[in-house]
Amino acid sequence: MPPVRKRTRTYDPAKTRAAVSAQFRNVREAVAGLTAEQLALPTRLGEWAVRELVAHVTMAVETVSRNLERDEPVKAELTLLQWPFATAARATGIDDDTRRLAEAHPDLDALFARTEERLTRALAHAPGTRLLAARTGAITLDDYLVTRLVELVVHTDDLNAAVPGLAVPFDRQALAGATRLLADALAVKAPGGATEVRIPPYAVVQCVEGPRHTRGTPPNVVETDPLTWIRLATGRLTWQEAVAEAQVSASGERADLGALLPLMS
Repeated sequence: MPPVRKRTRTYDPAKTRAAVSAQFRNVREAVAGLTAEQLALPTRLGEWAVRELVAHVTMAVETVSRNLERDEPVKAELTLLQWPFATAARATGIDDDTRRLAEAHPDLDALFARTEERLTRALAHAPGTRLLAARTGAITLDDYLVTRLVELVVHTDDLNAAVPGLAVPFDRQALAGATRLLADALAVKAPGGATEVRIPPYAVVQCVEGPRHTRGTPPNVVETDPLTWIRLATGRLTWQEAVAEAQVSASGERADLGALLPLMS
């Protein structure tokens, strides 16, 4: 079991960059084999078909190179742990942009190839401290790349759910980074030490106001696997559904996280 977080988490920049590239490549390879019928399948993301979902994956990564081409902001406006709570306001604009992108690029593999090439070129000499003028707020490149792990992992899971038989693999570092960021976001939203949330093998956080335990097994414990946690944190799965289907275990009077989820929507 990994240690409970007691200080701000850091991410290895080199591993994060490698994970972004690896997970993007996993999606690209899977999408290359999809038929027109599969691309037209519905997804759990409103009116998006698989084609729109796939286009959105490229857009989420393209923002890295596009933001590096913009003038650098004067100062940071957003920390990594603020990012999950800053995304909701962008939902309408993202939907419109995604639909236009999907319509303009019927050759999805060519779109992936162009996006991957631009990402590689953009990151070749960009320092991690470089500020990006992201639409959610100015943020460092290193932190922004961690947010891309969340986007890639969440939408890989969306893609697997939409296409029967598809099993796009998850890069271990990408899954770890997404899990940890969303676990830490819960601790920010509900600070405290009464409840311990365990997401093995990647994260353990304490949250929720109340009596803090100091040794032994805490009185309030929540435990689940990484993908279930990510689905809960992003609204793909409700707390009630997860408990009913035994996808999460919760013990103690302060172990009900239903009112705190989702963190992102």
